[in-house]
Amino acid sequence: MSTSITGLTASSASATGAIAKTDAQEIAGNFTQFLTLLTTQLKNQNPLDPLDTNQFTQQLVQYAGVEQQLKSNDRLDSILANAKASSAATATSFVGQTVTAEGTTADLKDGRATWNLNAPRAAKQATITISDAKGNVVATQTKALAAGSQTFAWDGRASSGFTSANGTYSIKVDAMDATGTRVLVDTKVSGTVDKVDLSGSEPVLIVGAASIKLSNVRSVGTGLSTSPN
Repeated sequence: MSTSITGLTASSASATGAIAKTDAQEIAGNFTQFLTLLTTQLKNQNPLDPLDTNQFTQQLVQYAGVEQQLKSNDRLDSILANAKASSAATATSFVGQTVTAEGTTADLKDGRATWNLNAPRAAKQATITISDAKGNVVATQTKALAAGSQTFAWDGRASSGFTSANGTYSIKVDAMDATGTRVLVDTKVSGTVDKVDLSGSEPVLIVGAASIKLSNVRSVGTGLSTSPN
């Protein structure tokens, strides 16, 4: 089985570094400007009416605060970089492993979001409710479900007729069989990790056609299956 890892492109990584560098330059520029103003004020103060001690102390406190902010930003950037590196290293170790993950949420991107549904028996009627990240219901569909594993795809069309914005959405399935008995439809995803996508803010494991966020993984094992079930 061939495996691969999708990472940040050189251009996106360069752009991210450029933004961070620009932010640091702005803070450093403000810090330098503040220091220049303070020293200029001290050099040009009236000897007969020197700068008030309380005012001078407040300005020194501000000076120390700006300096501390610069150091804190550097440390936070370092911590964030280490955390991302650690998360990426953890994610890549999942390649070839069989994982089981919560599958109630999926990302809507380019007009498509997919979920893996597993019904223990056929459902004559299943009401599928899709909600946004805030818990607001955006779409409802009613359909029959076959027994076993199947994929449900949503095109992003809301009940209002408008197309929903890209983002994370959750699914809820209420199903009944021909006798009116409730069918518990499982939305968990299981399968062997084929590759890892590191292009987003959180590593995403690719299992067949399913995309699983690293934080949604609930168990890890070994196996030969390469498709969700």
